[in-house]
Formats: sequence, C-alpha cells, structure tokens
Amino acid sequence: MFYYNTPISRRREKIASGIGEALHKARASGALDFAKTPAFVVETPREAAHGDFATNAALLLAKEAHKNPRAVAEAIAAHFDTSAARVAEVSIAGPGFINFRMNAGWQAGLLAEILAAGEAYGTSAAGAGQKVQVEFVSANPTGELHMGNARGAAIGDSLASLLKMAGFECQREYYINDAGNQIEKFGISLEARYKQALGQDTLFPEDGYHGDDLPVLMAELARDSGDIYLALEPAKRRQELIKYALERKLADIREALADFGVEYDRWFSEQSLHESGAVQAVIDELQSKGWLTEKEGALWLDCTRFGEEKPEVLVRGNGMPTYYAADIAYHKDKFARGFSTVIDVWGADHHGHVARMQGAMEALGYKREQLEVILMQFVRLLQGGEVVKMSKRTGTYVTLNELVEEVGRDAARFIFVMRSADSLIDFDLDLAKQQTLKNPVYYVQYAHARFCSIMAAAQAAGLTLPQTPRTEEQLALLSHESEQALIRRLADFPDEVITAATQRAPHHIAAYLQEVAALFHNFYDKCRVLTADKELSLARLSLSVAAALVIRNGLKALGVSAPQKM
Repeated sequence: MFYYNTPISRRREKIASGIGEALHKARASGALDFAKTPAFVVETPREAAHGDFATNAALLLAKEAHKNPRAVAEAIAAHFDTSAARVAEVSIAGPGFINFRMNAGWQAGLLAEILAAGEAYGTSAAGAGQKVQVEFVSANPTGELHMGNARGAAIGDSLASLLKMAGFECQREYYINDAGNQIEKFGISLEARYKQALGQDTLFPEDGYHGDDLPVLMAELARDSGDIYLALEPAKRRQELIKYALERKLADIREALADFGVEYDRWFSEQSLHESGAVQAVIDELQSKGWLTEKEGALWLDCTRFGEEKPEVLVRGNGMPTYYAADIAYHKDKFARGFSTVIDVWGADHHGHVARMQGAMEALGYKREQLEVILMQFVRLLQGGEVVKMSKRTGTYVTLNELVEEVGRDAARFIFVMRSADSLIDFDLDLAKQQTLKNPVYYVQYAHARFCSIMAAAQAAGLTLPQTPRTEEQLALLSHESEQALIRRLADFPDEVITAATQRAPHHIAAYLQEVAALFHNFYDKCRVLTADKELSLARLSLSVAAALVIRNGLKALGVSAPQKM
C-alpha cells in the first residue's frame, strides 16, 4: 500500500497502522493465529453509508487464520484503537469488510489542511523527481495541424502538467519529421505548386500533398522571389523549397500550438539524427548484438525474437535507413538523456508500431515498459447533429486554428480530455459554443465565477477573511450535509492528480472537476454563505475559497482558464 502524504492518504495510513497494531494485539491475545500480515488496503467506500474508510484485511487473512472472514473482522475490530486514529465507529459489513467512520467534524481538519496548503494544494512528491518525457503531436510539417493533432496536444500537455504536479520531473518534446520519404514527397509537391504559381502548366503528383496551404505558400514565394529557383538543378531546387517551407510551416505550427496553450521544452529534428551519425550508430549497435540479418541487400531487424510476426527493414537495399531505424535512434537518444520513462502520444493508426518500438528498446538493453505509448482514437466532428466530414489528404479537414477560432481554447481543450485517449470522441461544435450549464467546461468555469461573485458580495458587505486561515474548531461549524460532501471531495484532489498522472489519464481530472463543480453548486443552493452569523459566514467563505482553489488548479493543469465572470 502506497501513501503520498496527502490529506486523505495520511488518514488512511493512520487507520492502516491501527489495523496492523490490532492484528498484533489479536495474535498476542490468542484471538488470531497467523504468521504474516497480509497486504491489505484501506480505501474509500463507494457509498457514504458504509463509512468513511474500509479495509479488506479480514478477507485476506481468513484462510491463514483458519477462521471465517467475519470472525477475523470481529477480532480486528475488538483490538482496534479508535482514539489513536480518530475513529468514531468500527463496523463489519458483508462477508467481512471492516468499515470505519471518523469522528464528527473530521472534515474540518481536511479543510484546514487545504487552506494551509494554499496555491500549492494538489501538488505532491509522489513522483520523487523521476525524469519522464512526454512527446506528443509531432505532426509531419507538410500540412496544417488538424482536430486529431488538437486532441493529442490537449492530452499530452495536460498529462505533462499533471506529472509535474505529482512530483515528476517532466519534459515536453516535439519530434520534427524533417527527413525521409515524406519530405522528398513534400519537395516534389512544393516544386509543382511553385511552378503553377509562376503560371506553368505543371501536373501535380497524384500522391502529393493536396492541402490548400501549399499553393498559398508557394504563391507567396513566387511573388516575393520570382522565378529564381527555376534556374537551380531540380534536386537543389527542391532542397531550397523544402528549407523555405519547413521554416514557415514550423513557425505556423509553433504559433498554433502556443495559441492552444502548449509550449514545448524541446523541438527535436529527425534530420539531426542522420547528420550526427546517431542512426548509423544504433544500426551498428544492433548488428554487433546479433539482432540484424542481411537479405536481398537490405538489413533486417529480427523482430520475431520479441514476438512480432516478421522482421522489419532497417536499411534498404539502396543503403538508405528506414523511418523505423531513425525512430529507434530517436528513442535511444531519449533514454541516453536520462529519462527513466518515455511516453509517446500516437494516433490509433500507429498501433502496429508499438510492440516493434518496445521490442527494439529491449534489444538495446532497456525495459519494454520504459517506453509507454498512449494510443489516441479519432475525433468525430459534429455540427447540427450531423458528422462533418474531414479528410487530410484532400485538404478539407478542420484545422487547429479554425477550431480555436470557432469554439475557443478552453472549450476545445476541456472537451478533448473529457474521454480517455482510447475512446472515440464526438466533438459537438454547437455544444462547445454554448454559454450554458449544458456545456461541461462552462459548468465548471461558472462554479469559479460564482465563487468570485460571492467574494465580491462579501467584500461589499464589509466581510473579509482574515490573513490567518480559520482553525479546525472554527471550520467545525460546517455541519450541513452539502458542506461535508464538498469538503470530502476537495480533500481527494491531490490523490486524483496522482492517479491521473500515474495512470496517464487526464480525463480523471476533467470528470473530477465536474463533480466538484456540482457539489459546489449544490452547497451554494443549500447553504446561504453570507448570514447574520459572522463566524458561520467566514467558515462558508473559507469553504468557497478551497473549492475555487481546487477548480482553479485543476483547470490550470488541463490548460483551461478560471474566469472571474461568465
């Protein structure tokens, strides 16, 4: 059982310690006979009626103790020191679960800890500074970023933020695919568009890049530089056009991602792997370790040794390394930089490449699990209840810039992380633009804005919170069911962040924030914050501060703003 020094885990640890002591006392008294304490857990029951915490210790120990689980549970309960753990009641349920109900007002202690943590609330040291890298988007710079890239950006960026909150040292990286066949095809496409821009009757290659952005780009070049590139040899001409276009395209990609709230720590060029000799070095290393075989003049990696159906080409018969070879060199470079875990966010259409890459890392001496791949399902865009057709090949896709302009960054980012990455997502443009509580991001943001209006009303009434947070005794006035439910869920925030980070699941935070917003709205409806009772008003203001803090920090992790007005 792992504890991360969060408000809830500290209380779980206290109960777990009490269970351990109870087991030792029960054995010493002869009530139980066992050799080893089982690896039990203390968790929060799904239903509040079952108490605040529960354990499966009796169920796990029953066989070794040669007693039925309820008898074991009764022995544990009889020897449990309730005062040390601040437990009011220990009860036994079902086949032998032990439920614990905390002392009255224990939520006040939780709220006091939240307020004491302030803006740092939600962070922890769970990651212990482990170096993790998240690489995401990494779209070919041959077109504009589209809806799928937008989802990858929201997921990858949010995950990186959550990892940092959970105590990991995390780096964001973008891999620039500026080498290989796609760049050669890019050059041929640019050359055709350039000639067309100059008025030449040039046939565009059928397998070229058909996006609307390339004609515009080459028209600008023809306008500014004329036909000077026509005088160059074809290979040199394409090289110069590629250089010009990549610079422009990468600048557009950087700007689009920055407008979407994404800033990378590093942009890594695939071409640099070839220029530095890293690709050849990794090929030589795999060959020296006996992983490569030669066939028909090409070098093949024996992927069958790590469970794949067939070998894969690393070096073609013409001596040119494949994309797979460059990808292996790239991931080796990541681990060489000291990352203990590397996380890639890929589209679901890359699923066949996952095992091959993990196997290649194993061949180089790393553990397969050090390379994690999040496979992201596709986005289906809806408008007016109808599916909006998208095709990157024909250039009719909705771009990231268009999406942000249409619905705004906040709505786009929140909706993209509302579902797990492996789920197909329907992005409803009409819903995303609604300024109503039906819109999930609006619903959460409105809770924060409501808090701001409460604070403004309090200030107008001459009521302000003291610099020193309310004490546990003062916060014990919050006894209403809606108040206690809100406090209890706010206390889960650091643990929710840890879960989202370690399970690579930002959608947990989106769901959690919606739940917190609902609890806050319910509290607001059930309990008047500003009352004739000053101490009660200050306590409820304190609870509002804590709720706003959690919503603000949670939204920030997802790259979403927390507005003061809606």
